[in-house]
Amino acid sequence: MSKVHNFCAGPCLLPDEVYRGAAEAVIDFNGSGLSILSISHRSKEFIAVLEEAQHLALSLFGLEGKGYSALFLQGGASMEFLRVPYNLMKTKAGYVDTGNWSSKAIAQAQAFGEVNVLASSKDRKYAYIPEGIVIPRGLDYVHYTSNNTIYGTQYRDVPQADCPIVCDMSSDIYSRVYDCDKIDLIYAGAQKNIGPAGLSVVLVRDSILGKSGRVLPQMMDYAEHIDKGSLYHTANVFAIYTSLLNLRWLDRLGGVEAIEKINNQKATTLYRAIDDLDYVVGLADVDYRSKMNVTFDFKEEQMKGIFDTMCAEANITNIKGHRVAGGYRASLYNALTQESVDALVGVLHEMKSKI
Repeated sequence: MSKVHNFCAGPCLLPDEVYRGAAEAVIDFNGSGLSILSISHRSKEFIAVLEEAQHLALSLFGLEGKGYSALFLQGGASMEFLRVPYNLMKTKAGYVDTGNWSSKAIAQAQAFGEVNVLASSKDRKYAYIPEGIVIPRGLDYVHYTSNNTIYGTQYRDVPQADCPIVCDMSSDIYSRVYDCDKIDLIYAGAQKNIGPAGLSVVLVRDSILGKSGRVLPQMMDYAEHIDKGSLYHTANVFAIYTSLLNLRWLDRLGGVEAIEKINNQKATTLYRAIDDLDYVVGLADVDYRSKMNVTFDFKEEQMKGIFDTMCAEANITNIKGHRVAGGYRASLYNALTQESVDALVGVLHEMKSKI
């Protein structure tokens, strides 16, 4: 069977060896004769899995031994939109609006106090990242989204403020070297660069917790989950194990430094084609282009049908843009290969002969 080039924005590709390892564990986990789906989440075998996953989640970002805890929770990033203000907001927080997901986070936070929208790029359909933001003093925290999955923009630097910094890193976590120790709480839905959908990963500086002044439901309390080692309730055993396999793969590859070089090459290849071909247009401002989610469209409507047909013939799938943005979107997450990017670029160039 010929290779399928899957540019899905999430759930995303994982490395082939991760699929194989997860499949084997479903039948027989580590020679135990038991399926990973059937072992106890409190067994010594799974505790070892969880502890190694927590270790890698921190060490790959250089955060181990710096006062951070790693949590594997349920509900995806959307649950963290709620947990963050529950745990951190006393009266007022600052949010930067750079897309649909940051807008959803803002909506959740407004139930807990005053939300100061520090800046927004909505005025130009989220095609850029606001700069020169004046962040007032006295905020409980500042929240931003490092990569805009839908519109294809990405932060280069961490905002600076006199309060904790919170980052939704769902779609570019573990994809590049970043000043993570300047961020006090990182959260991400696992289904981009970590593992299966439905799981969230939270990396939090312990010292920022317990200061909201409110009584928290235990299920929503980061400190409670830390105290229980991500086992406050039944853990998502299979998703955590699959995530561990993926984190191991990244670690063996050489970590974030190594995958960043690979991701840079993939993004450069595709953006070069978009810029060189006069019938293709990039949708994000050049200075803020994402290396994970490349958004583009065609100058002539009739070319979309040609492109769609050629993609189907080349086994290129999940290339359509998000329903709110239109156009096309190629997601270049860690496990996507250069071969797939080359296949897409080949189609874009071959369209010349069809015009």
